[in-house]
Amino acid sequence: MGKKFSANKLLKRVFGKHWAMDLLYEVAGSFLAAIAVYNFAVNAKFPMTGFTGLSMILYRLFGFQIGITQILLNIPVAVLCYKLIGRQFFARSIFCMVLSSLFIDYLAPLLPVYEGERFLSALCTGVVGGIGYALIYARNSSTGGSDFIVMAIKAKNQHLKLGTILFACDFIVVAIGGILFKDFDGVIYGLLINYMFAMIADRVLYGMNAGKLALIITDFGDLVSKKIDETCARGTTLISAEGGYKRDHRDIVLCACATKEMVIIEEAVKEVDPKAFTVILESNEVLGEGFNVVNVAKSEKEE
Repeated sequence: MGKKFSANKLLKRVFGKHWAMDLLYEVAGSFLAAIAVYNFAVNAKFPMTGFTGLSMILYRLFGFQIGITQILLNIPVAVLCYKLIGRQFFARSIFCMVLSSLFIDYLAPLLPVYEGERFLSALCTGVVGGIGYALIYARNSSTGGSDFIVMAIKAKNQHLKLGTILFACDFIVVAIGGILFKDFDGVIYGLLINYMFAMIADRVLYGMNAGKLALIITDFGDLVSKKIDETCARGTTLISAEGGYKRDHRDIVLCACATKEMVIIEEAVKEVDPKAFTVILESNEVLGEGFNVVNVAKSEKEE
């Protein structure tokens, strides 16, 4: 029992307290990323992004294994970025980088390679790879390489969107691949894939915390607030307001909720005050009690 506890304690210290769930996400994400690269992008000869793109260039020029080349390219960057990105993020990223590289070289070749239209291959690469990377980023990890650089920038500039940083950092690699092989159509496909990676990563990551915001203008703020709490256990905020025409008193009830709960809230409001004026807004991200939190590029202290 003592050895098991010590091993679990060590894993929590190195990889974080949720290491088991992190492992599940990272394995799934690494597998999808490997499929996107080997089973869709390699055969279509796209100029890909980041260190994967550099590895694919060397693969086409000299026949070097993509995964092993990725590992070798990662070593100097990992050493330089270690202190900036934090111990746990670094450890998980090294694990994902090695795992995805091995998947590219040894597991993905066991699966069928798509040989259809290049455009469809680009779409599949973008969607499958975008989901894979999003799963990895969602657990505050990465696949190394340019991801180390991207996450280092994100750690210092939390206001910047992850997808935007990815697109900016990877553009140059796509351009190099296209120019080197005189494949300008490939540059367009590479940029399309890069854009899909960025958009899907942002959508999956921040979509986890997306929801609705209801602004309910009513004469019965207290009753509406209590009814919402009874029906879906969502907290509310009451704001005292004044009508612009008659200058009479009104209550504004603010309620953030999951998308699927908005219908329930609408019915609850109608039951209390059929004349209530309700405005429903989209919330790209909702943080706080009752909502999941996705930590991206956060240090151990911030967590």
